[in-house]
Amino acid sequence: MKRRLISVLAAASILGLAACGSGSPSSTGGGTAPATGGGEEGLTKVSVGVIPIVDCAPIYLGDKQGFFKEEGLELDIQTATGGAAIVPGVVSGSFDFAFSNLISVMVAKDKGLDLKFVANGASTTGEEGKDIGGVVVPAGSDIQSAKDLAGKTVSVNNLSNIGDTTIKSVIEKDGGDPSGVKFVEVAFPDAPAALANKQVDAAWILEPFLSKAVDEGGTVVSSNFVEMSPELDIAGYFTKGDTISGKADLTEKFTRAMNKSLEYAQEHPDEVREIVGTYTKIDEATRAKMILPRYRVEFDEGAFKTLGDAAAKYGTLSTAPSADDLLP
Repeated sequence: MKRRLISVLAAASILGLAACGSGSPSSTGGGTAPATGGGEEGLTKVSVGVIPIVDCAPIYLGDKQGFFKEEGLELDIQTATGGAAIVPGVVSGSFDFAFSNLISVMVAKDKGLDLKFVANGASTTGEEGKDIGGVVVPAGSDIQSAKDLAGKTVSVNNLSNIGDTTIKSVIEKDGGDPSGVKFVEVAFPDAPAALANKQVDAAWILEPFLSKAVDEGGTVVSSNFVEMSPELDIAGYFTKGDTISGKADLTEKFTRAMNKSLEYAQEHPDEVREIVGTYTKIDEATRAKMILPRYRVEFDEGAFKTLGDAAAKYGTLSTAPSADDLLP
């Protein structure tokens, strides 16, 4: 009973965690759903919590292609506006599986919650200047590279998460002092305007808003994901340790279908752009030119360690996480 109480309190303490995504506008869906139960005849219904962003396209494509039904699963995809409801949703059993960025799950694990990734979600493209996110400055800025961000005001979508962690790391790597950077929260859709109005010196922006900021005259001075590691995995699908141990068959089926979905999405970028239009409000013209994340099955343990070590170094985590404890 005491152990259960600790878990509930830990879950409550991370209600403010937000998962980073590609910054796409939300769809109109939301809420939670019952955990695994009866679905279409012969299929097991599985509730999955996602954020309506580009990164989550593979699960929608996989569902459309029938990869989950092939495993005997009927997906109940539930959207949330951000990560605040994702981790507690899995802990409470509202979601069987869910999507979140790596730092958010690292933080939850650091606070004592028994969570683990079962499948990858999205990774950096590995190409500087052609990644799904970057730190942007307005025309005429004296900021030329990551080290010049020292002492400046930089916007991120959420504090103490993957944005500021990676930016601090690349500033230091470039020879600057990250301790003096003032990070402020600005939602990705609002970041280009905050930059244009000089409310911030620089803005960390993800697609599709990154392309908009550049089109309006902004310059990418740091592809922070790539500069931290060109193999950086950004997000994945996770669940409770109890689900992995107590529902091993279900977990294996979900993972197989999800992996097949990731491979399909990577091989069919046009279909990714098309399906994104069914669950977000991104218009066709924007979808056609936005940079897509890399979708792959395997996590890169070296990049995971680099990210986890940085999160511990800058105080987001109390200790660096173990890949064995969190990755499949």
